[in-house]
Amino acid sequence: MDSLHALKADRKPVLIIVMGVSGTGKSTLGSELAKELNMPFIDGDDLHPPANVQKMSAGQPLTDADREPWLELIRTTAEHKVVELQAEKGSEMMHGLVVGCSSLKRIYRDILRGKRKEIADTEHAVLPEHLEPPHPDLLPTIFVFIRGTRELLLDRMQKRQGHFMKASMLDSQLQTLEDPEAEEGVLVVDAADSTEKQLAEVKEGLERLGL
Repeated sequence: MDSLHALKADRKPVLIIVMGVSGTGKSTLGSELAKELNMPFIDGDDLHPPANVQKMSAGQPLTDADREPWLELIRTTAEHKVVELQAEKGSEMMHGLVVGCSSLKRIYRDILRGKRKEIADTEHAVLPEHLEPPHPDLLPTIFVFIRGTRELLLDRMQKRQGHFMKASMLDSQLQTLEDPEAEEGVLVVDAADSTEKQLAEVKEGLERLGL
């Protein structure tokens, strides 16, 4: 028990991002994973500015310039939240945050890792002045990629009610998706599997990564 206590005390906090296209079940897996790990869960969609929500509600895909400040906000929010948790729980507890976010491109994932990137169209890509730049060393990031077939995801999206993402945008998301499996710190689960099986696989993967 003493050695386990010491191990947890030495661990850095971690940001776990549950990613994938719409319909994969990011919110479901993310919230359940957060419960299992005793960490807070944030749905990245809740941090979209109103202009982004309006575009998606109208069936318009977001541009990279739309996404960059949103992704920066997710990263900065996560860093601030972890600092708060460290103060509340003390150094003996494992800290972290679970976030649901599509994270379709490598450049998006790098922003979420705390590596700031400049996107070609920067007209709207301005980080709010009150937010500090991300710090990759402060909060290591793990991605949980939920992989699913178009048929499965389309069926799920067509059955969803009251969500701003339209089923017609699925193909656009699948075309945009840059497979993250070759990247460091990425765990993969199947969208067709039960949440329980996905949870077990993620926890095994986190153990392999020393988390």
